[in-house]
Amino acid sequence: MRKHVAFAAILLLSGCSDSEVGDVSLGLFTLKDIKLDSMVDPVVTGVTCHVASIEADLSLSDPSDSSISCRQTGEITPAMIAKIDKSKSGEVVFKKSKSIFLKAMKVRRIYDAKSQTIMYLSYSTKETSGSFKHSLSTVPLWGTQAYVTPSLSSK
Repeated sequence: MRKHVAFAAILLLSGCSDSEVGDVSLGLFTLKDIKLDSMVDPVVTGVTCHVASIEADLSLSDPSDSSISCRQTGEITPAMIAKIDKSKSGEVVFKKSKSIFLKAMKVRRIYDAKSQTIMYLSYSTKETSGSFKHSLSTVPLWGTQAYVTPSLSSK
């Protein structure tokens, strides 16, 4: 009895997400759905990312595929850019468990200073069929308060 109650609780909790904005069934004869999550960058709050990923009901592990699209949805200021991690590996800004076996889908923010562009990389932390699944979206700072006009260097 306890096992059934625990399993039911896991199923209920796995379906709950305050970031979920869409749910598309893949058909009558499958228990897999495409879940759409919306995420506002916690530091660069003028950026919203939408992530699509497969979730398999009644499965211990979800597929690793995901897709990401990020857009400027508000102001991006120099103060925001000053606060972000500017290392080559950037920082994780969103994480979602994809299995009870430590597989997760993460979104990492990486800053490209030369092009003044913020990159958002969605990826799986577990290798699937010899590949780590990933997807990339970029948000250029051009046209925002945070864009710095390159100085003309004299020759």
